[in-house]
Amino acid sequence: MELLSQTVVEGREGPGVPLAWPRLDGVDLTNIRRFTSGQPFADFARMRAEAPVMWHPEPMDGPGFWAVTRHADVMTVNGDPETFSSQRGGILMAVGKPEARHALLFRASMDAMINMDAPHHLQLRREHMPYFTPAYLRDLTLKVRAEITRLLDEMAAKAEGDGQCDLVEAFSSRLPLFTLCEILGVPPEDRPKFLKWMHYLEMAQNMAAEQAGLPAEPTLELMQFVADFNSNVEEMFEYGRAMLHKRRQDPQNDLMSAIARAQLEGDFLSDEYLDGSWLLIVFAGNDTTRNTLSGSVKLITEHADQRAKLLADDSLLPNAVNEFIRMVSPVIYMRRTATKDAEIAGQRILEGQKVIMYYGSANRDAAVFDNPDQLDVARGNADKHIAFGYGPHVCIGKRVAQLQLEETWRQMLARFPNIRWTGDIDIAPNNFVHAIRRLGVTLGG
Repeated sequence: MELLSQTVVEGREGPGVPLAWPRLDGVDLTNIRRFTSGQPFADFARMRAEAPVMWHPEPMDGPGFWAVTRHADVMTVNGDPETFSSQRGGILMAVGKPEARHALLFRASMDAMINMDAPHHLQLRREHMPYFTPAYLRDLTLKVRAEITRLLDEMAAKAEGDGQCDLVEAFSSRLPLFTLCEILGVPPEDRPKFLKWMHYLEMAQNMAAEQAGLPAEPTLELMQFVADFNSNVEEMFEYGRAMLHKRRQDPQNDLMSAIARAQLEGDFLSDEYLDGSWLLIVFAGNDTTRNTLSGSVKLITEHADQRAKLLADDSLLPNAVNEFIRMVSPVIYMRRTATKDAEIAGQRILEGQKVIMYYGSANRDAAVFDNPDQLDVARGNADKHIAFGYGPHVCIGKRVAQLQLEETWRQMLARFPNIRWTGDIDIAPNNFVHAIRRLGVTLGG
């Protein structure tokens, strides 16, 4: 199979057709710095009401894209992979000019299952399925439960004195890492490396922006960051290649062996596709759960009445988890590329144009969710969120994310019923994932 990274093309220049909806002033979804204050929910609300399929220009001479913000329209795009392809242009808003790309990171991000259409996407997906079955998840839950207890013990010790700590450092960055490494079969002594790699992966988009705008004489601090970034990315891929080749020769009962021995068209995956599989599982298996864990503590602080409901009735926890995921929407968008002329909400889309689905907007669509900006742990249709996507590309690990969140809140509320966000937060400049890098909490009395 030809490598996707060698065939990717950017969307055609647009819009090229009459606009059915206006271009809204003041809305800029390409400026990553704006996302350090959180997702632009007010802009999303305007777009749903006034321009649900809005043409959005891009900086740096990009071709532009169609921004889709209503729940129903996002479902339509997700559910029609023949018309809206993942493979033709990948799932990221822009791939950038070749000279501005991190060559290895770009290639791996493109040569991955998430960027494939049928039949190859389904072939690789089947290889992962045994590690997400109910029987496997029952055993995994026992391990996750014990790890949550251990991490909460450590968090309590760190918070001795003023009762405060950074939830990301103490807990929410560590639990998904543990769970991911258990599924992959990573030796315990190697697991701390993943924390460091995740830090740099979250900064990848900011890194590209910084390099694109490098001054004639970049600062020593920036040059050191670039060097550290490159070194850690190389180390992450070298480790993944070595482990995957080892598992190919000596398979174990773990997901890493399944990835290593997966086949396309009768052949084992090339090193390029192994890199892509490694990057996808490390990032997707860690980042989204981590940010929902952090975001849900912030939410429960802002909506104290909902905390009281959970404390009074823990049978609400499974539904509350869906509501947390809906409200946080850790993956902000996914891209598709039109394979032929199409129409969404009365707007004509030309073949080759980019279509960006905003999950953070769809999950707050009042046409589906009453009072969508209000956390409601008893919401009757909280499971209608599409934070994990929809259709053939729905996230394969969503049950793993849900079990971690449910087990966390079951123990967290029993152990620290008054845990609260202090107001201290740091969100990465990233318009693809809502990446919370620091969240100050007090464990309460």
